[in-house]
Amino acid sequence: MTTATATSAEETRSGPFAHLARDFTASIVVFLVAMPLCMGIAIASGVPPEKGLVTGIIGGLVVGLLAGSPLQVSGPAAGLAVIVFEFVREHGLEALGPVLLLAGVFQLVAGALRLGGLFRAISPAVVHGMLAGIGALIVIGQFHILFDEKPMSSGLQNMAMMPARVLGLDPTNMASTEMAVMLGVLTMIVMIGWEKVRPKNMGLVPGALLGVVAATAVAWTMGLDVARIAVPESIGAAFALPTSTGWFAPLANPALIVAALAIAFIASAETLLSAAAVDRMHDGVRTKYDKELRAQGIGNLLCGVFGALPMTGVIVRSSANVQAGARTRLSTIFHGAWILAFIALLPWLLREVPMAALGGVLVVTGFRLVSLSHVRHLFHAYGAFPAVIWAVTFVLVVTTDLLTGVLVGLALTVLELAPHFKNLRLNVEEHDTGESTRLALGGGATFLGLTRLNKVLEKLPHGRPVHLDLGQLKVMDHTTAETISEWLNRRRQSGHADRVTGPELILRPLPVAA
Repeated sequence: MTTATATSAEETRSGPFAHLARDFTASIVVFLVAMPLCMGIAIASGVPPEKGLVTGIIGGLVVGLLAGSPLQVSGPAAGLAVIVFEFVREHGLEALGPVLLLAGVFQLVAGALRLGGLFRAISPAVVHGMLAGIGALIVIGQFHILFDEKPMSSGLQNMAMMPARVLGLDPTNMASTEMAVMLGVLTMIVMIGWEKVRPKNMGLVPGALLGVVAATAVAWTMGLDVARIAVPESIGAAFALPTSTGWFAPLANPALIVAALAIAFIASAETLLSAAAVDRMHDGVRTKYDKELRAQGIGNLLCGVFGALPMTGVIVRSSANVQAGARTRLSTIFHGAWILAFIALLPWLLREVPMAALGGVLVVTGFRLVSLSHVRHLFHAYGAFPAVIWAVTFVLVVTTDLLTGVLVGLALTVLELAPHFKNLRLNVEEHDTGESTRLALGGGATFLGLTRLNKVLEKLPHGRPVHLDLGQLKVMDHTTAETISEWLNRRRQSGHADRVTGPELILRPLPVAA
């Protein structure tokens, strides 16, 4: 049988185990990517590393089975590390469980009410500004972990202490602090260097894993006196159930209910935006957003019961899953099983990992979240105002808190529409012209009508060209312009000969007409 024939035969199989070999190998890749990130994000969140591993297990075994996005991988996310760190510092680790359980209930209700599509209407300027701010906070917080020290209580305090950490090093006296910095730097060098020089046939081997392995090997062989991660003796200790009758008591505090809402909102937004990105990477089953939201709710509810970290769909592990050749949800489920088996059978190995190595992984991860390329794209494609939204969100996340930055960013997206208040109603008309489908948009194409527009776009038939007529539009905001651009790109990559007529709205969304 030729290779082409074998591939064709594989693609025509059906059933849950039709692609078992591909899913099995992909799950190992995702497991290797997830292990250092689960522990590192837990440490960045101010909680024991096993809490991140528990979240990864639940994300694989439970959410992977129920997910509306079969190839998306769920687990602890850097995007929530900052808000969890602040929460644990102010209210204690014991309050995180009930609050996270409530956040999961909020997500379940939102999914039942079919609110999943609303999260896709959040401005990309706000989302990427938020992620950039979180990335900056992770970098300046994990910088102190490289020195075997704890981060300060705020981003500004962490920045203020950074020069003192560096000036406090003594190259002539290689004590524990200097050794920890050496291991952290080694981790980052291996992680970044591998991704630049790795052979094509080893492209799926994650640099983060190699960096942690290299630092751990050096620390172990040289017997370095540096801080190492603490892992419980048994897997049962990691899955600790509530024992106190007053476990729900924190929910009597209105401030903690607000915190649960904030976690639910941010986790849902990051998950569904990640799911949309995963859909752009493959041609398989599309995401069912409300189903995905319900699955995430169940996952976070269980994470609350076991006192673990909150979870989201995460793009780094999801992209590794797709690139490794995963075809079904079995890959995600298997990766959760590998994490469970590892911490059950080899906990002694995890205890050899230096804290500074995980700090190095998170410094690189956080730095990559600060994507200046996106704000440049916003400025060149959509003008100054979306770039300002990004910048304001970024600055406020770093200098105040995450929720303030997001809320102000969302308020600015509303302000963007203020001059066009009379033209915000979206009109959508679909016509069958014989050889193609004509979709005419009129009025205002803004985030206010984006949920409706997404439903129309996703129902358009495949294999049939679309004529997108924008001639009657009065206004289009950058959120809708970005959505339509991505939709057109996906269809063109699939070979559709679509055409767009009307003003050049995709690159210049505001204003459209007098």
